[in-house]
Amino acid sequence: MAKKKKTPSESFISMTELVLPNDTNTLNNLMGGRLMHWMDIVSAIAAQKHSNRIVVTASVDNISFKHPIQLGNVVTLKAKVTRAFNSSMEVRIDVDAEDIPASRKVDSNSAYFTFVAVDQSGRPIDVPEVEPETEEEKEFFNGALRRRQLRLILSGRMKPTEANELKSIFDIKDDK
Repeated sequence: MAKKKKTPSESFISMTELVLPNDTNTLNNLMGGRLMHWMDIVSAIAAQKHSNRIVVTASVDNISFKHPIQLGNVVTLKAKVTRAFNSSMEVRIDVDAEDIPASRKVDSNSAYFTFVAVDQSGRPIDVPEVEPETEEEKEFFNGALRRRQLRLILSGRMKPTEANELKSIFDIKDDK
């Protein structure tokens, strides 16, 4: 039986948090670890919505902080699945912070998390394919294979010469 395809919008989730004193460092800025925790939660929920399965975090791509998020800011995290590979799913998370009294909003960061859907015994299980609809979703979908190959190379699970999608970027030659 063929797996049903799902659109990225079917996995979309938005989560809002208020930065409280216990979430901050000594400069009254949100601690990076707390933000990463929130990012893991929102992206896991998106992966669960896509797969209708239990999911586990497999990898986290680079997280760079563009702007500090301050005490009292409202943080909005938006996540959706960009592409699925057998049992794994890439999820993009976008984070913004808003100082409501000052009417100021900033894009804090974005990142990609990878999740694997598992059965009750913890074994990987197939997930539906992703069918992008918008131009942005198609862009994320098309870039996902390159990002996946880069993750596999960095983890030692793929040789650079096997990364067909990356060869043109890095001018990798096949060994003959």
